[in-house]
Amino acid sequence: MTDARTKRTQTLAAAAKAKSQAKKEAAEKAIRTLVKRGDPITFQAVQREADVSHAFLYSHPDLRGRIERLRAQARPVPAPTPPADEQSTLVLALTSQITRLKKQHREEVQALRDALEQAHGENLDLRRELARRGAGERPSMPPRRTDRP
Repeated sequence: MTDARTKRTQTLAAAAKAKSQAKKEAAEKAIRTLVKRGDPITFQAVQREADVSHAFLYSHPDLRGRIERLRAQARPVPAPTPPADEQSTLVLALTSQITRLKKQHREEVQALRDALEQAHGENLDLRRELARRGAGERPSMPPRRTDRP
């Protein structure tokens, strides 16, 4: 290799190393920011925050390990599953509650429909009474259309 070529190679290697170091610092800063905000620490979140690739994060064992540890810490511990007899009791209780709520809902809907039907009937009676009383008088406004919903 010539001296110029060696120098160019060294310059490119130094630039690549500096770029990698800047990305690593950006990833570290992103992790700190996510922790401060209380956001979940995931590879995708760090990637977005630091504007680096997944491959970059996975290829740096220290960053990868830190993200995996923080991600594992943030995972909630699953609640222990109740024994089978408790589960069946719970299912029965919830099924009963759902059935009761559905019945209550049907009754309320029917009561509302009945009230609406009665209101429509009263409205019709009132319109007929108004028409009967106002037959001899000329209305100041045009009659309203009754065929609209």
